[in-house]
Amino acid sequence: MIPTATLPPRMVEEIVSRAERPDFDRWAEQVTRCGHCSHPVRLRGRVEHRSATGGRITYSTDAEPDRVLMIRCGNRRAAVCPSCSYEYAGDMWQLLYAGGAGGRKGVPDTIRSHPLVFATLTAPSFGPVHTTRADRSGPARCRPTRGTPRLCQHGRPTWCTAIHNEDDPRLGQPICPDCYDYPAHIAFNWHAPELWRRFTIALRRALAQQSGLTAAEFTRRCRVSFVKVAEFQRRGVVHFHALIRLDGPGEDYQPPQLSIDSTELAETIRQVAAHVRLTVAIPEGPDLVLRFGEQLDTQTVNGGPAGELTPEHAARYIAKYATKSAEDFGLGERRITPEALPLLHVPHHVDQLVRVAWQLGDHTAYQGLRRWVHMIGFRGHFASKSRRYSTTLGAIRGERRAYRQRQPAEQVRELLDENTDTTLVVSHWEFAGVGYLTPGDTALALSAAARARERRQAARDAA
Repeated sequence: MIPTATLPPRMVEEIVSRAERPDFDRWAEQVTRCGHCSHPVRLRGRVEHRSATGGRITYSTDAEPDRVLMIRCGNRRAAVCPSCSYEYAGDMWQLLYAGGAGGRKGVPDTIRSHPLVFATLTAPSFGPVHTTRADRSGPARCRPTRGTPRLCQHGRPTWCTAIHNEDDPRLGQPICPDCYDYPAHIAFNWHAPELWRRFTIALRRALAQQSGLTAAEFTRRCRVSFVKVAEFQRRGVVHFHALIRLDGPGEDYQPPQLSIDSTELAETIRQVAAHVRLTVAIPEGPDLVLRFGEQLDTQTVNGGPAGELTPEHAARYIAKYATKSAEDFGLGERRITPEALPLLHVPHHVDQLVRVAWQLGDHTAYQGLRRWVHMIGFRGHFASKSRRYSTTLGAIRGERRAYRQRQPAEQVRELLDENTDTTLVVSHWEFAGVGYLTPGDTALALSAAARARERRQAARDAA
């Protein structure tokens, strides 16, 4: 139930007005059918089904509440639409799990025998930041002093003796903002997709060299397949979570024709990630050499030395990051300019990142960067994969769409009294807007979404 005592009077009037309408049940059904989407797309139009014998059934939005049909917005960002992002994360899980365990989505279950590694590639340090630590006794101090305490060149402490909670707003903020290398931070985010591309090339070459093969011979005997998801760390820099697998040549997921196991693949990934480099220009300064950070993690999947990780757990871990973006830093999904920052009330660290990104975007080497300042300079896809890792998001959505269309199609054939599967469908749709018509409608939809989540959670707990 909605606590109406806390709502503005106008919104209460809109809620009551909607609930009193004779078509409220149909409106609520539309809200449910679009998954309680936060910003549904409103459409106007008609669909006509014609049978071979002259039968005809017509659907029109003229008979719908507000003369519109609501469908999902499809936004992957959890901060924008929890419902659609939940569906997107589920699709990502299917894609990830199919490539790790097989037995679904056109991937054979023999894929479990292929070498598979879960890798996390982080960014290097651009200056010390507040963080959480732990030792054998539990939570530890952020940055304890070692030896004689000293100040930085700007007269600030280089240490922090606080034990930060997970919700501490200081987490990710620089110990000294003047010491922090903001241009290098933005340059890493901007060039991170290219650094990843060079990593995949270097990995193939290293595996070929390790096997005593040329690059061409390696390609004829082995294929490196992967899927990766980018995640923003608290300090506002991206790092990559990836599942990397070795396959044989061809399109049928054959095992690699090389004797490389998951442990050897993990070691090669660590060596390559530690050595890959990218030299980029920094305006009014020397060239910058970008690399991945020292905090590199690799875990074997499907039969490592101690069975470290299962495909289910790896898929669940990576999929949850596919719906995140830069909204956690107070930045929206739309492009911004530095003039908008005072209205957003973002932390000083984020403010500086946006301003430095805007300044870098004025130079030829960073042309186009200003379009991505709301993403702290990251311009790549948050989720990407090699062509033959597993299925595609488009194929998964196509299966769901076909499933949802089968039942109405069967009902239409029954109404037309036709035994044939051939029915001509003529449709015409027009865009009518995005979102609910009133704040009261939005409140009703969000309340229904909360109740639906509670029911799903109760069902999971009961299971």
